[in-house]
Amino acid sequence: MPSRPAPFISRLRLLRTAAPLSPPPPSAPPRYSHRVLASPSDVLRPPSVSAAVSPLVRPVAAGFALFSMAASSSAASVHDFTVKDASGKDVDLSTYKGKVLLIVNVASQCGLTNSNYTELSQLYEKYKDQGFEILAFPCNQFGGQEPGSNEEIVQFACTRFKAEYPIFDKVDVNGDNTAPIYKFLKSSKGGLFGDNIKWNFSKFLVDKEGRVVERYAPTTSPLSIEKDIKKLVGSS
Repeated sequence: MPSRPAPFISRLRLLRTAAPLSPPPPSAPPRYSHRVLASPSDVLRPPSVSAAVSPLVRPVAAGFALFSMAASSSAASVHDFTVKDASGKDVDLSTYKGKVLLIVNVASQCGLTNSNYTELSQLYEKYKDQGFEILAFPCNQFGGQEPGSNEEIVQFACTRFKAEYPIFDKVDVNGDNTAPIYKFLKSSKGGLFGDNIKWNFSKFLVDKEGRVVERYAPTTSPLSIEKDIKKLVGSS
C-alpha cells in the first residue's frame, strides 16, 4: 500500500494558493535631509570664501587688512617718504620741504617722450630758482617702454633733453609692487577712471607742504600746467 504524502508537503501546497503576504511597513525616514537645489548650476557652485574660512581665522584676516590700510595711509605728506636715486642711494624727500614738486613717471621709448621731456626741461629751467623741482621716476609697466638700466635712462634724459632735475630708481606705479610714494600719490588724488596710473608721463603737482594738489593725465602737456605751478611758487 503506497505511503501518504508527508504533512509538510500538504502544507506547502496550501501556501501556494493562499493570498500573498502584505509587504512590511516602510522604515522611518532618515533624520538628515539634503538641500533642494535651486538650479542644476548649484551642483557646480563652489562654497563661498567666507564660508570656507574658519571663524577663528576671519578676525585675524580682517585685523591684518586694517593694519595694512593704516600703515599705507599713515603718511601725511610726500615729505614722509624715502626713495632710491638712480645709483641706489636713499633720498629723504623731506629735503624738498618748501619746494613745489612735479612728480612724473617717465619712459624713454614712448610716443609722449619727446614732447614731455622737452617741456619738462623748459619748465625746470624757468622755475628752478623759484622753489620748483621735478622728480622723475622711470617705469617699465606701460608697453615695456623703459627697458634700460638706470644708468642708460639717466644718460638718455640728460644727453638728449638736457634734463637737470633728479631721475630716481625705476619703480612700479601699479600692482602688488607699487612703490610706497606712488601708493600715497594715487590715494591722495584719484584719476578720472580710478586710482591706477594710466600710462607714461602721468603727473602729480605737490605744494610746499608736501600735499598733492593736482593730478594730470599723460596727455596733458607740461607747459599747459604752468599756470598752476606759478600759483604755488608764488610768482607773478
